[in-house]
Amino acid sequence: MFRLDEKTALVTGASRGIGEAVARKLAAQGARTILASRSVEKLEDLAEEILSAGGEAFALALDLSEPASVPDALSTLPEGWQDVDVLVNNAGITADNLLARLPLEDWDRVLTTNLTGAFAVTKEVIRGMMRRRWGRIISISSVVGLMGNPGQANYAASKAGLVGFSKSLAKELGSRNITVNVVAPGYIETAMTEGLPEDTQKALKSSIPLRRLGVPDDVAFSVLFLASEEGGYITGHTLNVSGGLYI
Repeated sequence: MFRLDEKTALVTGASRGIGEAVARKLAAQGARTILASRSVEKLEDLAEEILSAGGEAFALALDLSEPASVPDALSTLPEGWQDVDVLVNNAGITADNLLARLPLEDWDRVLTTNLTGAFAVTKEVIRGMMRRRWGRIISISSVVGLMGNPGQANYAASKAGLVGFSKSLAKELGSRNITVNVVAPGYIETAMTEGLPEDTQKALKSSIPLRRLGVPDDVAFSVLFLASEEGGYITGHTLNVSGGLYI
């Protein structure tokens, strides 16, 4: 089940955290996996591990803070890797501040990377999906985009934007057998949460009905399901992977 043999997957923000876990999971299920981030050097170890395990991986330099550079970056993919079947829009940044103190530069930077960057990559890969009449587009949003969070107006707006973008695209592409969905994680154990004080982590866990932070694989398994044939009758959906934080 959930096999992706003969499929090519592109994961943005694949150098760490959720993106890395997603890339590992898709590769383990047979997908040729394009690992994308701003720095190829950060992807080399991951690519080597996937190759050593019998999978296929290619490291791609892709800077979503410069959406206009996306077509040229994707054109550097080698032959056999340019037809993307599964796209995971995972790359994202934060620049938190209360709105009254939020510089326009930080608003623009977060919206450009998180939302316009996803638009730019998606626009480039859907042509091939439409031609082949098969595709999976999965964007990683956040429960913050569903419920809001003080000090994160820019981040919440970018993540909520991914939901509206995906719903619209699902209606555009459904007749071509292309599904478009969103996964909205809650608090996930990453380098960022590991650096939080112990009392802060306890408070976070107490706000979650399952009483634990998620791990990157919790999100990766959800992405894998939506990417597979088994998830092929789900489109325009936002899957809340938050342990009950947002109900």
